[in-house]
Order: sequence, then C-alpha cells, then structure tokens
Amino acid sequence: MIESPKVGLLLLGSCVAAIAAVGSIFELSSGEPQLGSLVTGIILAASIPLTGFFFYAAVQNANANQ
Repeated sequence: MIESPKVGLLLLGSCVAAIAAVGSIFELSSGEPQLGSLVTGIILAASIPLTGFFFYAAVQNANANQ
C-alpha cells in the first residue's frame, strides 16, 4: 500500500519517463521522427536517467515512511 502521495507522484514520473524513452526509441528507429532526430534524442537522453531517478526516489521515500 502506498503510504504517501509523494511516492505515487514519483512512480507516476517514473512511468511517464519510461514511456517517453520507449516512444523515443521507436521514433528514432522509424527513420523520420516527428519532432526531429535532435529533439527526440534529447528526450531519450533525458528520460532514461529520469526513469531511474524517480523510481529510486520513490523506493527510498516508501522505505522512509514504513
């Protein structure tokens, strides 16, 4: 059970960042990204570490609230 709304928001951020990473990979592999290769690459480069950061922060926060 999620004790804190902060944990839920961090997990939401992790999910959104992971979806952005997967979407960027598919866009780049298609050959013609809608936002352009540079912007899509920047989104991919930012979303991968953000996914890990948000997930780690959520786990740390949940452990601190137990």
